[in-house]
Amino acid sequence: MPDIDIKITPPGAQTQEMVEPAGEEQKLPQASVHLKMRKTLDGSFVIFDHPEIDVVIMPHMLKIVSFPKEEMGDHIYATQSRLFEFLSKKGIVVFDSVQGGNLYGSLEANIQPPAKEEVDPIEVAIYVIAKFIEEEKPFYDREEKYKDDVEDWLLEPDDEYSTDLDWAEKTHQPRKGVQNRWPGSTAAYGLTGMYRA
Repeated sequence: MPDIDIKITPPGAQTQEMVEPAGEEQKLPQASVHLKMRKTLDGSFVIFDHPEIDVVIMPHMLKIVSFPKEEMGDHIYATQSRLFEFLSKKGIVVFDSVQGGNLYGSLEANIQPPAKEEVDPIEVAIYVIAKFIEEEKPFYDREEKYKDDVEDWLLEPDDEYSTDLDWAEKTHQPRKGVQNRWPGSTAAYGLTGMYRA
């Protein structure tokens, strides 16, 4: 599905292109990332790319919160911990602000206020979170490939790991192994009186 740029402008309002002075050059982006991301009504950004957690960036509170996608467990907390450790090492979040959120299973931290006014902390946070997801991707790709390989091995095995159906039908016997071969054999072991009505 192609990306669509949407601009919502109230009737009669001037757009940014109209307001900008004519001879001024637009700044080119220094970097770009591709994420599955939505913007909420309050201006927060929700990133859905990670297979285990969703990450919410709240610009109005200068906060990052992570939520589990579906299941709960120690592995989810470990993923969230890796995220916030990565963000704190890159200088995005205040290290001692990492804490459990007010929703069950969430973890949150405060974004560092920028020293320079021209630096947008939200853009930097989005970029660094994209780098974290990129770093984690090979692990989850290997895990998914392993699951697919096991499923293929069970459902579509190679010839050496499967039995030919014609051969199995020809060699099948009605009774196998230690099953009783003659009527009354249970009586020989005194098992006839075990079940009474």
